Amino acid sequence: MEATRVTVNGTQHAVQADPKTPLLDVLRDVLDLKGTRFGCGAGECGACHVLVDGVSLAACNLPLWAVQGKALTTVEGLPPALADAFVAEQALQCGYCGSGVLVAAAALLHRLPNPTDADVRCALDGHLCRCGAHNRIVRAVLRGAQSLR
Repeated sequence: MEATRVTVNGTQHAVQADPKTPLLDVLRDVLDLKGTRFGCGAGECGACHVLVDGVSLAACNLPLWAVQGKALTTVEGLPPALADAFVAEQALQCGYCGSGVLVAAAALLHRLPNPTDADVRCALDGHLCRCGAHNRIVRAVLRGAQSLR
């Protein structure tokens, strides 16, 4: 089997895995990047989102072959200022949605550095939060935007 080449958080990897393997499994089990979470396994909850060429996508149902030659960013590769804002706002409790929300927030702030409350809510609409920390999450994204500007 020929290796699939991917760049994750700025580092190139030659991954020896079936090209149909879900990206989430490769990140967690092959590359030992445990920050990206498994949620529903159907791409519906947002927990497993990663950036693929700057776009937030579910890694649980994205095959390895689909990301060959693309730049991937996991939660481990995001700017610390964004995570710091989430800590300051106490925005993450159980950890179920955290990594996916941070990734989606980073994608939003990349394309829209000065978002409104409504922009943040729209960007995070597909991310399920079990704890009901939605308002704190929105405040954290807005604080992160301010820190990153």
